[in-house]
Amino acid sequence: MEIDEERAEVFIRAHSKGFPEYLEVLEKEARQQDVPVIRKGTQELLRFLLCLKRPKNILEIGTAVGFSTLLMAEYTGADTKITTIENYAPRIEKAKKNFVAYDKDGRINLIEGDAGEVLKSLDDKYDLIFLDGPKGQYEAYLDDILRLMPEGALLITDNIFKEGDILESRYAVERRDRTIHARMRDFLLRLRDEESLESVILSSGDGATLSVKI
Repeated sequence: MEIDEERAEVFIRAHSKGFPEYLEVLEKEARQQDVPVIRKGTQELLRFLLCLKRPKNILEIGTAVGFSTLLMAEYTGADTKITTIENYAPRIEKAKKNFVAYDKDGRINLIEGDAGEVLKSLDDKYDLIFLDGPKGQYEAYLDDILRLMPEGALLITDNIFKEGDILESRYAVERRDRTIHARMRDFLLRLRDEESLESVILSSGDGATLSVKI
């Protein structure tokens, strides 16, 4: 039987502990303004993994308005630092306002710029990386992401199904989406074949992968 996504999200919400009120408000505002935020299933997965992994240094690629950044800050310790990258000016301004309002400990560092260029400039090591930027660039980012991951680090990649398009033949998707379709397929094949990673694909939200550096 095919699962209805909306019904599944209602079910998940009913069986969730819920999130702090300010996160619920930010999510609602973002959806009303058509700003992409991680789906409820991904929120639950991310919260669980943060509690399990207890990362001390997090890198996020794709800030948007800072919803997922603040969620990660909420479920990590006071000694955890979060670096997040965003290139779209209107969202950067909104994210900055949200961080001023809710990042009371100043643990979030927002870097403005193209993620591909920023990644090449980083030399720190991150025990958790959350990849939620431009979908067509995931594969292009991977070499630098691997360089920034020590052994045992976790890479979480969101939206790998791209609203279900990736599950279809390239000829079944709109012509304008075929480049992203091909690039995402290439990315998933690289995750599968990368000897330094152990990866799994999950159907949470719009699809996600978990990859651990071995």
